[in-house]
Amino acid sequence: MNTPSSNDNFRKILASAPPQLGLCIMYPSPGVIERIGPDWDWVWVDGQHGQLGYGDVLALVRACDLVGRPAFVRVPGHEAGPIGMALDTGAVGVIVPCVDTPAQAAQVVRAAKFPPVGNRSYGGRRPIDRVGRGYAEERHEIMLIVQIESPEAVTNIDAIASVPGVDAMFLGPDDIMLRRGFSMNEPRTPKSLGADMEAVANAAKKHGKIAVTVGAGAGVLELSLELGFQMLVCGGDVAMLATSSKQLSADARAIVETARAKSAPGGDHKVLKTLY
Repeated sequence: MNTPSSNDNFRKILASAPPQLGLCIMYPSPGVIERIGPDWDWVWVDGQHGQLGYGDVLALVRACDLVGRPAFVRVPGHEAGPIGMALDTGAVGVIVPCVDTPAQAAQVVRAAKFPPVGNRSYGGRRPIDRVGRGYAEERHEIMLIVQIESPEAVTNIDAIASVPGVDAMFLGPDDIMLRRGFSMNEPRTPKSLGADMEAVANAAKKHGKIAVTVGAGAGVLELSLELGFQMLVCGGDVAMLATSSKQLSADARAIVETARAKSAPGGDHKVLKTLY
């Protein structure tokens, strides 16, 4: 079973066997993690844009513990309260969106890390229940991932990466494309994202940090591997439901149409009736 100290194990795995492939969860269904979580290396619990309240996040983190996969919770913003609550679920790490400057990076470090690195409030019920009052010690320290989602953030990437306590930079492809004037219906490609991906990857290498992104889109996964991204989100509950539903529906409708074609006018329609 995972404990908060599993962060140490995950760091070792990242160092020895990158990339680690992640699953994004946006719906409040721990059963999804129980069923397909073992197919992935880590889980991104999206508390920013997902349909999740605190109880949902807690249940999803528990499900991650059950299947032995580290949970990283994305919070809505930079405020210390939500960051602390997310980490008090026992998550291995926290993902903080829209970090554009080194000052903002330092702010979220203070919220996410215990003294002397930061100023996170002590007393998380679940971590104490699971590993005791020593959970705030360095061996149980969490991983802080800041999201790079704007041209300003890319311009400041070297300074952000140099902030002590920042463990990883996560290039958010949708927001960076939106802020560079792309339509959200345009595909993610090396042409639209390559320069920003390279900037994040290079800063991570320079400062010994972890590079994270979403490895979806024509050629994007290949480029991510080439640039050395160590954590890649390659699947999600939303996309899996939508894609599988469309495919299953199309397959069933094709069978229906085949049956319809075989049923000549005035013929036996009993088979068709059973299909509707």
